[in-house]
Amino acid sequence: MVRLRVEFTTEPFDLDEAPAHAVVAREVIQSADLDAVDVGPFGNTAEGGADAVLTAVDELLRKALGAGATRVSLQLNVIGEGGEDAK
Repeated sequence: MVRLRVEFTTEPFDLDEAPAHAVVAREVIQSADLDAVDVGPFGNTAEGGADAVLTAVDELLRKALGAGATRVSLQLNVIGEGGEDAK
C-alpha cells in the first residue's frame, strides 16, 4: 500500500482566534482514518494510506472552502510503500 503525507494551511490567517475554515479542516483531518496527525497554528500534517489521505484531502478542501477559506496551500508526498502491516 502506498503511504502519503499531506501538509496544509488555510487562509486567511487570524492570530487572535482560529477561523472557521481552519477549525473545519483540522476536524476533518483529526477524524479521518489517518495516523501521525499533527495540527498547529501555522500548518498541519498527517500521514496514512493513499486512499485515506486522498479522501480526507477531498473533504477538507470542500469543507474549508465552504467555511470561508480563500486559499488552501497543500503539499502531498509519497513517503513509502509496504504491506498491510506497514505504518
